[in-house]
Amino acid sequence: MVLFKMQFPLEKRVKLAQALWLLSWLATIAGALTFSVGIFLKTELRKRSEVMDNTEIHAVPNTLILVGLASLGVNFFAGRICQDSLDVARFPRWKGFVTPYFVGSGFFCFLLLVAVFMSYAMKGNLEESLKIGLKNGIRFYKDTDTPGRCFQKQTIDLLQIEFKCCGNSNFKDWFEVQWISNRYLDFSSKEVKDRIKSNVDGRYLVDGVPFSCCNPTSPRPCIQQQISNNSAHYNYDYQTEELNLFTRGCRAALVSYYMGLMNTIGVGVLLVFLLQVLVLVSLRYLQTATEGAVGQENAACETEGYLLEKGVKETLKSSFESLAQVFRVNQVEAGGEGGRCCPLTPTPDRNPNPRHQR
Repeated sequence: MVLFKMQFPLEKRVKLAQALWLLSWLATIAGALTFSVGIFLKTELRKRSEVMDNTEIHAVPNTLILVGLASLGVNFFAGRICQDSLDVARFPRWKGFVTPYFVGSGFFCFLLLVAVFMSYAMKGNLEESLKIGLKNGIRFYKDTDTPGRCFQKQTIDLLQIEFKCCGNSNFKDWFEVQWISNRYLDFSSKEVKDRIKSNVDGRYLVDGVPFSCCNPTSPRPCIQQQISNNSAHYNYDYQTEELNLFTRGCRAALVSYYMGLMNTIGVGVLLVFLLQVLVLVSLRYLQTATEGAVGQENAACETEGYLLEKGVKETLKSSFESLAQVFRVNQVEAGGEGGRCCPLTPTPDRNPNPRHQR
């Protein structure tokens, strides 16, 4: 049973081919933009790789890069098919290519839809990756002399200044780690000795934060040492005072930034998906309508275009059978070229003289 049938006179076929040619070029530009967005997102993720624990979140930009490249090829062939559909004599050469093309394009549209869902579903992985990565980054903040961690302090300081954040969850995360290197501690000082002895792990813990946590918009000079000691500062109450530090944690700031990017990208990719579906539907109508005019005495006659010649299940089955037939033919041809045998030569008789036979 033919589904979604429409009548196409010659004039309507020509207009459809022209409109589809324009759509295919728009989709090509959209594919190039998708590729560029994937590169941009991957670059942004790599810039913060030192505070991320895993690379699973790179699946989103990798998918965008893949579908962006695929879009260029898919829509290039769509434009060529549109041009040849205007000439009934040239269109039949695409007959064996159209079915694999539609299957490949359908898979490409599926990848676009996957990229949309991944853009919205990566929040959990992103948050967990940042939670562990930032925790390690704060812990290694003091290791400026350790190979592989020399720039960890610079990375964290620039991150806190750029995103106006402090710590992993909040500024109190700095109270739980020794972020001052031993080379800058005076071990002859009684205060330093007492602090180290009072800690089970022998670490120098202070209720202070790095300078990069200071909020420059605060009217009061930055209080970054003895933050929880009210008597250490004039007219200061740790519990009620609006601290002149960034109160938001860097994990929340980075998640908000990246999810804002991914949500915007998700909307854009969804629009690309809808445009690509429109191209495929229009191309299917153009293909079936043009095939109806092939072999007719009057090429300008009215033809019938449709989306599916049979039901959905039967169409999928026949499409996969056509693909399997194409691959089977290719394998046979490859085997025929590589499996040529040399002609057999007769084995000489060991005793050609019949008089010597017993």
